[in-house]
Amino acid sequence: MQLFAKTDVGKVRTINQDAFYINTLSNGAALAVVCDGMGGASAGDIASKTAVEIISQYVINAYNPAMSSDDIIRLLDNAINSANLEVFTLSKKDEQLSGMGTTVVATIAFENQAVICSAGDSRAYLINEQITQITRDHTMVQSLVELGKISAEEAKTHPEKNIITRALGVEDNIVIDSYCVDISKDDIILLCTDGMSNYVSENSILSIVKNNALDKITTILIDEANSGGGRDNITVAVVSH
Repeated sequence: MQLFAKTDVGKVRTINQDAFYINTLSNGAALAVVCDGMGGASAGDIASKTAVEIISQYVINAYNPAMSSDDIIRLLDNAINSANLEVFTLSKKDEQLSGMGTTVVATIAFENQAVICSAGDSRAYLINEQITQITRDHTMVQSLVELGKISAEEAKTHPEKNIITRALGVEDNIVIDSYCVDISKDDIILLCTDGMSNYVSENSILSIVKNNALDKITTILIDEANSGGGRDNITVAVVSH
C-alpha cells in the first residue's frame, strides 16, 4: 500500500480546521483518516485534531492482521465512537468549545478490501478506470435530493449545501455509515473534505488521478480546488493498492 496526504488552508480562511492521519499497519495494511472541524474560534480545529488522534491511536493499538472485514468494521466504528465521546466531553467542559464537532471519513485497506466509515460530508471515492463515490453525504441538501425535492445539479449550488446532518462530537452518540469494497492492484481510495469535492468535479478528479504520478495527486487536486475558488480548507488523502 502507498499513502499520500496533504492539507491546505485554502484562499479565504485564516485557520485550517481540517486534520488528517496516514500510516501503514502491520501486514501491509493502511490507515487513513480525514476530518473537517466545525465550531467558532479554534473549536473546529481542536475537534478535528482530537478525533484524528484518538481514531488513529485506537486503530494502531487494536488492529490485528488476523481480523476479518467484519472485525475491522467494528474496530473502526469503535474508534470513531471513542473519538466522538472525547470531543463531546471536551465541548461540555469548556464553554469556548461548546457545539464543536467534526466530519470524519476513515479507511483501513488490507489485502483486497477496504473498509470505510464516515459521518458528515467528507467523502471516500474508489478510483480505477472510473470514479465511484463510496460514502453518502450526511447533509440537508443530500436528503432533499433523495426525497426527489431537488436535482443533483440543483444541489451543487443550493444555498444550504453546507448544512450537515451528522457530525462527530455533537452528541454523546453517533451513527456511523460503514462500507466494505473490493480493491484490485492499482485501485485508489481517495478521501477528501468538502473543500475539495465542492470545487473539483468527479470527472476532473478522475482525470488528475489517471494522468499524474501518485505522489503528485494530492498537490494537484488542492491546486485545482484553489483555482476553483478555494473558499474552504482542503484536504486529500490517497491510498493506493
